[in-house]
Amino acid sequence: MGVVTPPTDRTPKQDRSRATRRRLLEAAVACLAEHGWAGSTVSVVAERAGVSRGAAQHHFPTREDLFTAAVEYVSEERSAALRTLPVQGRTAVVAALVDLYTGPLFRAALQLWVAASNEASLHPRVSELEARVGRETHRIAVELLKADESRPGTRETVQGLLDMARGLGLANVLTDDTARRQRVVAQWARLVDEALG
Repeated sequence: MGVVTPPTDRTPKQDRSRATRRRLLEAAVACLAEHGWAGSTVSVVAERAGVSRGAAQHHFPTREDLFTAAVEYVSEERSAALRTLPVQGRTAVVAALVDLYTGPLFRAALQLWVAASNEASLHPRVSELEARVGRETHRIAVELLKADESRPGTRETVQGLLDMARGLGLANVLTDDTARRQRVVAQWARLVDEALG
């Protein structure tokens, strides 16, 4: 008779661990967007995620670990979603790219950038993260716009679009800038279409 191996509950524990981690990351982004760096602590995030502070620190030993991982996680989720958008035409692409910079993720990232400008321990991590996210967003924009970067000026056109989108995101932080933003997006879509041919 063979040896019977008792069932293991490793998979459910791993699933619970992944679910806890995801809740912590999503709660961290929401807290940053709503309360800023000063009002976002590990305890506040843990409470919002419905887990103990100890569980939060098991996944993320430091506050910096938690918040940089959170912004990275949501950036990756948004990039994946952006890649699968069934966008038709450059106007829709420009609008989708601008949307990246006008929601809670941008607000959270902005809070993290401001904190990193004043906190030496956070600065290198956020700078590296922002560079990586920026490169990925640029790649996605090139793909969605069907831009040929071998043509002179194309890279600068795409980067200018992303810089403009970031500026619109900043304008939207204090007041709802939807009406003006729609007009700017329409104009930029025409300019991008002309520039990219």
